[in-house]
Amino acid sequence: MNNPTIKLLPEHLQTICTHAESTYPDECCGIILGFLASEGKTVVEIMPTANAWSTEAANFSEENAIHSERQRYAIAPQVMLQVQREARDRSLNIIGIYHSHTDSPAIPSECDRLYAWQGYSYIIVSVQNGKAGELKSWSLDNSHQFQPESIENVN
Repeated sequence: MNNPTIKLLPEHLQTICTHAESTYPDECCGIILGFLASEGKTVVEIMPTANAWSTEAANFSEENAIHSERQRYAIAPQVMLQVQREARDRSLNIIGIYHSHTDSPAIPSECDRLYAWQGYSYIIVSVQNGKAGELKSWSLDNSHQFQPESIENVN
């Protein structure tokens, strides 16, 4: 698959944007559930989660611990495990993570890249002055570098 694609319904995009606006100026984050197929990833559900960066920062490098949830995000490991179990029970997978970038572009940061997992889609929404704007999806290539992923809006 040369050009990876993630398929979402308009209400999925709306959930992400509404969540991002509601947490501004802090970053929001959440889990994307769906399934993988030869033609790409299909989103079934968007699950907003709390930004646990401040409580989880101690688990990350000293350098990143100085950043706040305004510039970083983390999903608590117990939340990821719980959602993974629920998804499996519904024959779904965690296919990605979304988060916002406050007053900055929807382009992954180096921190985003360091903590990203291969196989996941990473949807980033830019929130400028409290209003959600540009939304882009990214996935890691074999060199652990982010590559753009097409977003297909399905109805």
